Amino acid sequence: MSRIQGYAKNAYPLANFLAPLRGARYTAQLMKLIRELTFPLIAILAAFLVGGILVALIGDDPIQTYALLIGSALSWPDGIGYTLFYATPLIFTGLAVAMGFRCGLLNIGAEGQLTVAAFATAWAGISFANSSAWMLIPLTCLVAIASGALWATIPGVLKARFGSHEVINTIMMNFIAVGVASALTQTYFKQQGDPILETLPIGDGAHIPRIGQIIPGIPARIPLNMAFVVAVLACALMYVFLWRTKWGYEIRATGANPNAAEYGGISVKKQIVLAMAVSGGLAGMVAINEVLGYRYRYYQGFSPQYGFTGIAVALLGRNHPAGVLVAALFFGALTRGGLFVDIFTEKVSKDLVLILQALVILFVAAEAVFRRRMGKTESQV
Repeated sequence: MSRIQGYAKNAYPLANFLAPLRGARYTAQLMKLIRELTFPLIAILAAFLVGGILVALIGDDPIQTYALLIGSALSWPDGIGYTLFYATPLIFTGLAVAMGFRCGLLNIGAEGQLTVAAFATAWAGISFANSSAWMLIPLTCLVAIASGALWATIPGVLKARFGSHEVINTIMMNFIAVGVASALTQTYFKQQGDPILETLPIGDGAHIPRIGQIIPGIPARIPLNMAFVVAVLACALMYVFLWRTKWGYEIRATGANPNAAEYGGISVKKQIVLAMAVSGGLAGMVAINEVLGYRYRYYQGFSPQYGFTGIAVALLGRNHPAGVLVAALFFGALTRGGLFVDIFTEKVSKDLVLILQALVILFVAAEAVFRRRMGKTESQV
């Protein structure tokens, strides 16, 4: 018998021995996935149940209200088109907050980061308005990412160098971002006689195409644009970055246990700055949707708290890119459906959407209580 045949003969028993271990590993992974999906679904169902009770208490029909809420968000083409449009900025901010969470950081400054990015993007689109689209679109996209990343790097450095808490720093920088953007717009970029605080329009070459120009059947009035495709790609790239690269592993290790990461040779300070920079860059990509694909200018107050809603999206999505995508679509559907609930119901307003969002956050936050009780039950058994 040759040496190779001998190796093959000895390999079969080893393979047979490892097969159950592989099956057990896959089973454990499947059970973990089921557990991760169970609590967000329970949170959503519980939120709808409590919301339905509130609707009934004020004298409206919960079934008809929810049918209107869901049906208007899923109708074709307007419902789905606007749902995807409303979800696009939430995907970016949800990813931004999730990136911070993965490193053990709470980035509450996504609102300021996307504000700075929107103004910087508009500035680039105005300053280089005569450039061709082949140069202007990539340039403005890079400006959006870089400006958001730079703005987030400041609290990251303060955290890494001086131990200053990122929550306080990012909150304060939200106000600074709005003030700086407003002052610069009012002083240098506002059109004469315009009563609205907004910049001049960006060059036509900076406009990214709308989905309706590419996919037949979607009307041009629906503002869904290629930023949604960019958002989906950002989800995929974030997954690859976090789970398939050395940098992502070090960020996750720092978030899991900074002391153990430091002991293992990982620079915790470097990971803090890197995570905040990537988080800010993701938040800044909101400008691609708002400035390059929708308003074509910086508009004061364009964000209905995208940065703060992104926290809820990240929590509901379990800080995973795929979960963030699904959670953002859910919140986008609520936003779209809430408009019709406000119009076509007698006593329920679009504030029902805010109530449902708040209830989802509360039930997701209460997950730790349920886990402790489940752990006690299992230990008793």
